[in-house]
Amino acid sequence: MANNQYQHIPQEKFAFAQLDAELKDKKLETKARGYMADALLRFKKNKSSVVAAYIIMLLILFSIVSPVLSPYHVKHMDKMYTNTPPFVREIAEKGWGFLDGGVTRDSQNDASMDYWRGIAEETGMNPVIKVVSDTVKTVKQRGKTTETHTYVLKNNKYYEIGNMYLTLSYDEFDRIQAWQNEHGLQVIYPWVEPKDIKDITNNPNIWYQVKSAKGEANKDADGNFIPAYSTNKTIEGREYNSLRIEGDDGSYIYSVRKSGAVQCRINYYNYYTYVNGLEPTYIFGTNAKGQDLFCAIGMGARFSLVFAVLVSAINLSIGAVYGAIQGYYGGAIDLTMDRISDILSGIPFVVATTLFQLHLAQKVGTIPSFLFAFVLTGWIGMSALTRKQFYRFKGQEYVLAARTLGASDWRLMFRHIFPNSLGTIVTSCAMVIPGVIGSETSMTYLGIVNLSEFVGTSIGELMSQGQTAMTTSPHAMLFPALFFSLLMISFNLFGNGLRDAFNPTTRGED
Repeated sequence: MANNQYQHIPQEKFAFAQLDAELKDKKLETKARGYMADALLRFKKNKSSVVAAYIIMLLILFSIVSPVLSPYHVKHMDKMYTNTPPFVREIAEKGWGFLDGGVTRDSQNDASMDYWRGIAEETGMNPVIKVVSDTVKTVKQRGKTTETHTYVLKNNKYYEIGNMYLTLSYDEFDRIQAWQNEHGLQVIYPWVEPKDIKDITNNPNIWYQVKSAKGEANKDADGNFIPAYSTNKTIEGREYNSLRIEGDDGSYIYSVRKSGAVQCRINYYNYYTYVNGLEPTYIFGTNAKGQDLFCAIGMGARFSLVFAVLVSAINLSIGAVYGAIQGYYGGAIDLTMDRISDILSGIPFVVATTLFQLHLAQKVGTIPSFLFAFVLTGWIGMSALTRKQFYRFKGQEYVLAARTLGASDWRLMFRHIFPNSLGTIVTSCAMVIPGVIGSETSMTYLGIVNLSEFVGTSIGELMSQGQTAMTTSPHAMLFPALFFSLLMISFNLFGNGLRDAFNPTTRGED
């Protein structure tokens, strides 16, 4: 019966041992795994944390690279191109449906279509990307049947601006003419007298004869616009000797005198190119201030990341020393210091930040006062964690042995106990970073802290500006909010992975 229980073991597994042989333990064939190697191995098994780590690296890389790659500085603001959608002309011309500066225009009538057509014919830049829908309505009145159209259009917001009025000095007017000749781009367009277009003085894009002040176009028998360009040389402000539009035989005037300067009609798209040295190119579009969002998000993210790491490092330093003293000495010292922490923890963060911005910021500056608001109570959680770790380790045998050998209290705290607690503390510090970023973004979003003067912008400020134009310009809210969401989610997943990887209770687990 006893022999039958070993019948399932193959015979070749059995080997005779020499009775008089000296048996010793064999050397381990596998390499010993250290604490950090074991933590890294367990971290790699958490797939969500690994993906989050890669996303964080990409976001950090974006914050470093985007202000460098952008042709604009964060302080570059264009008052005409505000809340404009993403646009790159080379891609827009391919008709792929993105990066085309497209916006939807509802309830467009025939007069509106004439207006867009007028911009396209004069400047060569057609604002209408495509007609989304055309609703025809038949109306019978006094025995006459007429049709009215209501259009839904997708327009290029950059081309919609068309022409605008601008007052220039004589020298600037001459410089633009020289630039036109050099680059072959028309910036200055012929002048139109208001009396020739039914006294419509506030719309520089109406260059054709109209039926009334509402702007309906007069057309010839072939359906073409009838130009209303001025030929009155008595009002000409400055001699024009540069590019002329098609059909101009030299009779049109291009400026009028105005208080020692000249007023003219300019094509803003080309004028922008003249001023900035490049065409409007906004990969993420612009915000309410006319800033390039691609650059602004990167600059705001730089500040958020650097500020969060700085706050975490300061709070770690203060909290580690404070908590170490509490946990090591205990007793009355611990009780007294714990009450101080309780009092400080009762101060609302929003109240402290607001008061510091109102009073302290005038003396030390906005960013130092903002930093002080975070440090005032931010170290308390770190000190509590350190205190708990010291209570856990200070009674261990290796600490008692070091004390017996004459080690000082300071050496016991920071050479023996603290290193064993460091994994948990650093992991918690990584979890603090998204909290700091979230609080900083909330304060700038609410307008309690204004960092635009020092940083140029912030993620919170960009989201606040985007919220006001979310229905008409959703991109202004989408890109900052997407960046912020990815950053917060990734940091939390990354922190969870670090916490599990550095947990001493799971060390050595497969």
